[in-house]
Amino acid sequence: MSRLRGLILTTTILVVFATAAYAQRGADGELRMLYWQAPSVLNPFLSGGTKDIHAAAFVIEPLARYDDNANMVPALAAEIPTVENGGVAADLKSVTWKLRKGVTWSDGTPFTAADVAFTAAYCMHPDGGCNAAPRFENVAAVEAVDDHTVRISFKVAMPFPYGPFVGSTCPVIQKKQFEGCLGAKAPECTAQNFGPIGTGAFKVKEFRPNDVVRYEMNERYRNPDQPAFASVLVKGGGDAVSAARAVLETGEFDYAWNLQVEPEILAAMEKAGKGKVVSAFGTLVERLIVQLTNPDPALGDKRSTYQDGKNPHPFLSDPAVRRALSLAIDRNILVEAGYGQAGRVTCNILPAPPAYASTANDWCKTQDVAAANKLLDEAGWVRGSDGIRARDGVRLSILYQTSTNSVRQGTQALIKQMWRQIGVETELKNISASVFFGSDPASPDTYQKFYADIQMYANQFNGTDPQAYMQGWLCKEIPGPDNQWIGNNMPRYCDAEYEKLAAELAKTAGIEKRAAIAKRLNDMLMDYGALIPLVHRGEVGAHALSLGGVRINAWDALQWNINEWHRRK
Repeated sequence: MSRLRGLILTTTILVVFATAAYAQRGADGELRMLYWQAPSVLNPFLSGGTKDIHAAAFVIEPLARYDDNANMVPALAAEIPTVENGGVAADLKSVTWKLRKGVTWSDGTPFTAADVAFTAAYCMHPDGGCNAAPRFENVAAVEAVDDHTVRISFKVAMPFPYGPFVGSTCPVIQKKQFEGCLGAKAPECTAQNFGPIGTGAFKVKEFRPNDVVRYEMNERYRNPDQPAFASVLVKGGGDAVSAARAVLETGEFDYAWNLQVEPEILAAMEKAGKGKVVSAFGTLVERLIVQLTNPDPALGDKRSTYQDGKNPHPFLSDPAVRRALSLAIDRNILVEAGYGQAGRVTCNILPAPPAYASTANDWCKTQDVAAANKLLDEAGWVRGSDGIRARDGVRLSILYQTSTNSVRQGTQALIKQMWRQIGVETELKNISASVFFGSDPASPDTYQKFYADIQMYANQFNGTDPQAYMQGWLCKEIPGPDNQWIGNNMPRYCDAEYEKLAAELAKTAGIEKRAAIAKRLNDMLMDYGALIPLVHRGEVGAHALSLGGVRINAWDALQWNINEWHRRK
C-alpha cells in the first residue's frame, strides 16, 4: 500500500457535478454579488486577502481544487495524480500532472504546460514576493514534459505533493501575459494584475479597485453549456449588514459574502422570504496578531520590520504580557455576542480537520483575570495611579486595529474592557476593509504593514492539509520592504526550532504522524503567544432563493463551481 494512501481524504478522482439543465449558455443574464470588502487586485499572488482570491477565481484556475466536501477534484488537470495511477513517483520525489486537452485561454491561445512551468518561475522568483510561495517549499524544478504534461520535482520526498497549483490561492497564470512581470516587476504590471487572462467561466470586463468588478462570459470556456450567466457584477463597499439586507430583504443582489453580522439580525432579515443564509465550517479563525517588532513611527522605514530580531516590541516582546492578554479574554462572550451558531471558542490557529486540532491550549477557553494579573505583577509591570501598568517607563498601552465591521468593532470594545481589568490601556482603530486587506505597498494601513501593536482578522487555508499554512510562519514569510510587504508571517515570528519542525512536516507521511507535527507547530505558536485565537468561524453568506447551484465551500474559494450557478426556473 502506498505511503500516500490515507493522505487524500478521498481516492475517488472522478468529478460528478450536479449540473443544472440550461436553456443555453448565458441565458440567465447578470449575476449580482456583494463583496462589502471590495477587491483591490485580481492577481492572488500579490494579495493574501480572501476577497482578492475570490475575485480572481472567476477567471484563473488551478490544476485542481477542493470541493465543498473537502475532496480534491481536477480543474485544469485531467486527473489527480497518485502513486497508484503513476502520477506520483514511488519515491515521492516528483509528481506528474496530465492536463486537460483542448483548453484555451480567453484570448484564444492554447493553455499548455509551459504556462504552468512559467507560473512556478513567477512565484519562485528570488526577487519578488508571492503569497503562494509556501506551496513551492522544497520544489526543485517544474518542467513542461510536453504540451499536456507537467512534472514537479522535489528536493526531498514529499508525502503531500499537492502544494503547487492546487486550490484558489495557487492558480495558473498565462505566460504570454505575465512573462514581463517577474520578480520586482510583479507589482508594477498593473494591466496584468487588474485584468488577468484566464481559462475560467468568466473574463474581466472592467475593474475599479476597491469598488467594482464586472465580468462577462468566457465564450471559449471548455463546457459549451456553461456558464448560465452572461455576466457577473461584484460590487464592493458598504458593510456586512447592508450587504445582507440587499439579498435577504430588498432582493437587489443575488449573493452577499462574508456576513460577519450579529446572528439575531440575520435571522430577522431572513424572515422577509427573499433569500436564505448559508454557512459551512472549515478552518477559518478570527484571531489577534501580536506585533513582535517595534511599530514606533519614529523608526521611519524600519518601523514594524524584523531586522534579524534586533527591533523587538517595547512590551509585547515580554512573554508574560502576551500570555496575560490571552488569559484576560472571555471567548465565550465573544462567540455569544457576535457569532451565535456560526462561531465556536478556539484556542488553536489550526482548529480543523479534527485530526489536526490540539487540546494542549484549552486553558484559554476559561477566562482567568486573576492569573493574568499575577503574571504581570511577577513580571514587574506595576499599576500607576490611573490603573495602567508600566515598567521602566514603558506603559502597557496598545493600539488595536482591525477592519471596519460591526461585529469586529463589538469584539474590540469587549476586549478593551477585558484588558482594562489587567491594567492594559487600549486604543481602538478600524480601517476600511478595502484598505486594510488591500495590496498597495505604499499604504500605511494594510494588515501586511501592521503599524499597530495588535490587529485582528480571520484567515484560513485551502483544503485539509495544513503544511503550506503552517509554513506561513517561517522567517522568510515576514513581510517587509525587501519583498514588497508580501508574506504571511504578520507577527514577525522567527524561530529556528519551528523552521526545523516545519521542514520535518514536509517530508513526513501518514495522517497521524503529520497531524502530530502540525499540532506541535500550532502549539509552538500558541505557547509563544505570536497569535491569540478567538473564534473558530463558520463561512456565512446569503443568496437569493432564485439562485441555484450554490455549494458554499469552506475549503476553497466560493467561486470553485461558479460555472454551475444558475437562475432557478
